[in-house]
Amino acid sequence: MATPTFFHEFFNHVATGVHNLSTGSFKVGLTNTAPSAANDDTWSDITEITPGNGYTDDGNTLDSEAWAETGAGTAIWQFTCSDEVITASGGNIGPFRYPVIYNDTPTSPADPLVCMIDYGSGITVTDGNTFTLDVGSNGIFRVGTGTIS
Repeated sequence: MATPTFFHEFFNHVATGVHNLSTGSFKVGLTNTAPSAANDDTWSDITEITPGNGYTDDGNTLDSEAWAETGAGTAIWQFTCSDEVITASGGNIGPFRYPVIYNDTPTSPADPLVCMIDYGSGITVTDGNTFTLDVGSNGIFRVGTGTIS
């Protein structure tokens, strides 16, 4: 996965019990407006692209989410999911530049943000084609042994 930028409140939300990485329902939404890692806290702060043509309002739910140790005794924990594939059908999706991952489960605050990825320029998925958010072998993020990556 491309290197994510974490929203500043994410780590505070983990520490204060807002996020449950084992049981939460996480989504990826799309925006073409640059989010502010320092100032945006919840999905309502994000200017979402217009839904339709295969892109769902408020984003797609991530599949096969998991919070697990990478190996017994490694003290490295990973949050991961399946690659997310969005297929344009009936028209184009986008443009968008930033996939934004957020937790759809909490109600206070509602829909807290996790991270965003900057693809550097706008992406339009043309009718019949797909966009894949490739999570990769390191998942969305890893923590442990004094490091975060």
